[in-house]
Amino acid sequence: GNVEGLAHSLPVPLPGVTLPFSSFRGQSQRKSSIMSKPLSDHDRKKQISVRGLAGVENVAELKLAFNRHLHFTLVKDRNVASKRDYYFALANTVRDHLVGRWIRTQQYYYEKDPKRVYYISLEFYMGRTLQNTMVNLALENACDEAVYQLGLDMEELEDMEEDAGLGNGGLGRLAACFLDSMASLGLAAYGYGIRYEFGIFNQKIVNGWQVEEADDWLRYGNPWEKARPEYMRPVRFYGRTEHTPDGVKWVDTQVVLALPYDTPIPGYRNNIVNTMRLWSAKAPCDFNLKDFNVGGYIQAVLDRNLCENISRVLYPNDNFFEGKELRLKQEYFVVAATLQDIVRRFKASKFGSREIVRTDFAHLPNKVAIQLNDTHPAMAIPELMRVLVDEEKLDWDKAWDVCVRTCAYTNHTVLPEALERWPIDLFQHLLPRHLEIIFEINRRFLQYVASKFPGDNDRLRRMSLIEEGGCKKVNMAHLCIVGSHAVNGVARIHSEILIATLFKDFYELDPHKFQNKTNGITPRRWLVMCNPGLAEVIAERIGEEFVRDLDQLKKLLKFINDDAFIRDIAKIKQENKLKFAVHLEEHYKVKINPQSMFDFQVKRIHEYKRQLLNCLHMITYYNRIKKEPNKHWTPRTIMVGGKAAPGYHTAKMIIRLITAIGEVVNHDPVIGDRLKVIFLENYRVTLAEKAIPSADLSEQISTAGTEASGTGNMKFMLNGALTIGTMDGANVEMAEEAGEKNLFIFGMRVEDVDAMDAGKGYHASEYYNRIPELKQAMDQIAGGFFSHKQPDLFKELVDLLMHHDRFKVFADYEAYIKCQDKVNELYKNPKEWTKMVIHNIAGCGKFSSDRTISQYAREIWGVEPSLEKIPAPDEQLK
Repeated sequence: GNVEGLAHSLPVPLPGVTLPFSSFRGQSQRKSSIMSKPLSDHDRKKQISVRGLAGVENVAELKLAFNRHLHFTLVKDRNVASKRDYYFALANTVRDHLVGRWIRTQQYYYEKDPKRVYYISLEFYMGRTLQNTMVNLALENACDEAVYQLGLDMEELEDMEEDAGLGNGGLGRLAACFLDSMASLGLAAYGYGIRYEFGIFNQKIVNGWQVEEADDWLRYGNPWEKARPEYMRPVRFYGRTEHTPDGVKWVDTQVVLALPYDTPIPGYRNNIVNTMRLWSAKAPCDFNLKDFNVGGYIQAVLDRNLCENISRVLYPNDNFFEGKELRLKQEYFVVAATLQDIVRRFKASKFGSREIVRTDFAHLPNKVAIQLNDTHPAMAIPELMRVLVDEEKLDWDKAWDVCVRTCAYTNHTVLPEALERWPIDLFQHLLPRHLEIIFEINRRFLQYVASKFPGDNDRLRRMSLIEEGGCKKVNMAHLCIVGSHAVNGVARIHSEILIATLFKDFYELDPHKFQNKTNGITPRRWLVMCNPGLAEVIAERIGEEFVRDLDQLKKLLKFINDDAFIRDIAKIKQENKLKFAVHLEEHYKVKINPQSMFDFQVKRIHEYKRQLLNCLHMITYYNRIKKEPNKHWTPRTIMVGGKAAPGYHTAKMIIRLITAIGEVVNHDPVIGDRLKVIFLENYRVTLAEKAIPSADLSEQISTAGTEASGTGNMKFMLNGALTIGTMDGANVEMAEEAGEKNLFIFGMRVEDVDAMDAGKGYHASEYYNRIPELKQAMDQIAGGFFSHKQPDLFKELVDLLMHHDRFKVFADYEAYIKCQDKVNELYKNPKEWTKMVIHNIAGCGKFSSDRTISQYAREIWGVEPSLEKIPAPDEQLK
């Protein structure tokens, strides 16, 4: 005991002694390290497990590497180095620990030659990389200690990192969670996408309105990526086709080069490091010069920008299709470059060898799985056909069989405005050969349908890949279904809706194609990293294996009546709330009551997600407090965050309404600290990591049948918030796992919505006239109560809600308000509230992306996940 006690007073820990861990990091963590009592064996075990060892050799080595990078990589000394320099020095130090494992992993794959998985997505919403890498490499304690000994503050350094915001929302963040799980499950997997120079815009709120700012995330450089110019690939556009005796030629094309940048993806403590490869567009050296005389030289060089624009910026739409030529170029660019890589890797055998050994493409489906993340990479299907038929000279039927057995498609939405339908004339102009191939796929497909359903011409029209009408269009979802061996939705109810409605005809033709793969989240980022305090109290009770096997959280049910455990869970939540309250006061200058219920709705702003329903509750609760100011009200801080697509006027008005409600509520002395309404500016991965651990209530209130899955709902559940929600998306399965009585479920089910549509329809005025509190709230919005200076500011929103609301906000208003009353009642009983929280955390196992990816692997890709470690770089490879 004495030796351990002594260790706490020394600046450097003795070998094998770990530093204690606390939910607060950086300086506050140091305070908690100087403990009066020595560590018990039990304590030492838990600290080793979750944050890795801070052994003395480890720490000394990290300090040395840090100083070396500051000097040699950044060319600074401690007199002139800035916080950013220190961040880069630390990032490079941590990156050093990835390199050996990264090279070793790729070498291991070349030798084992496993089936490879290619996850193609136009979005990868990665957030920050530093802390996630430290967690997955078990370096967190050692780095904390090294940074502390260097006189620096870890949290300040971490805050220097830019988010990699290469995504809009759920679809892009899902891809990032999937990469983490694929590496942690030992799959030979690659994420392929675009290296956008500008990611999702930064959101500023100015006078209550959203203003967009370009996200220049690469301004200071990105320490996590490695450019690979030696693997540059040509991608062709425009031109025309020539049908010759020895096949079809695509000629007179414009070439753009695809330059790959590789980012390492470490698995959780298994020594595996996979690759995310993002393509950047480069003009070829002779761009425009061959066509010009000497006089046009300067202009020709300036025009290089035009083709390099392909990878300039992420389209900022979530659940909305914008049929722009640049977007179609992006979609084809990522697919064409990626398929060249896939074919090159398929043909090559051993590591470092360019010698072609495999030429029989019949084996491609045994060695390659391609997963299409929504229809955005749908061009992979005609492009693979073009490569196989035009370049590799396979006959059509053989090529088609290979294509279908290789590709699989994930659908992410049923909203009609989100489905990709590209005009045929745009296709003809940009990708003439691919349009021919799509026509041929369609001709053969419709022939097949006609043979199964003779005389059913309406079915042929509905199922065609080409939509007739004013302007002919290619239906990309139909292309994906026909060209894939598996099609999946992303939650059980969503997959059921797909086969009953959107894809009903295709299901009747080919029922075996359709599957469900309920989404999940990585517990590394969304628990261990963002909520270390909670991860600790869980590890104390059930050990640390839950990080790899989240189903183990079920064991927490044994502690449901354990007062000490209930107290611990409540205490961690309170600490997280205090920490977020400090963050809010620093950034918003709003004083908030940390005893109040933290009520969050954070997600993209969209009519179907019904932030307006939340607004009506805010106003109703405000009116109730004003009416009876002396009654005991459950205090609430209602926080809404999320970006509106820049062209989505209604979504921007919704933000303006929320900020307007906040202006009134937050300055009303009668209300005091019993209700606050805050719009969280610039919601992104990094803000989610701060906010979610502090949440008491999670708002998941989309109209039943509209939210395909949701994943934010899972993050809140895992972090000890209760859910108020409709029976939509994954909420249905969350209620099943935790017990429906442990969620606040309200409102119409899918059946009720369908019955209303089929029957008398939705008439907002009936609810408005029948429900006095609803009428009062609407009259306040319409009458300028929240916009004194412009009384008709919200006229359009009122008009929308009263006359053309596709998402039936009023139909669920009454049930929502009653449900919120139940939430308030339970919150007054902290012990019962916390027991319900424990039921929820214990029911989270299913919602690990490890489970999701294991199902994709076994049921779609035909590969077996593994929890085995491979040897570390310093061990001998078997």
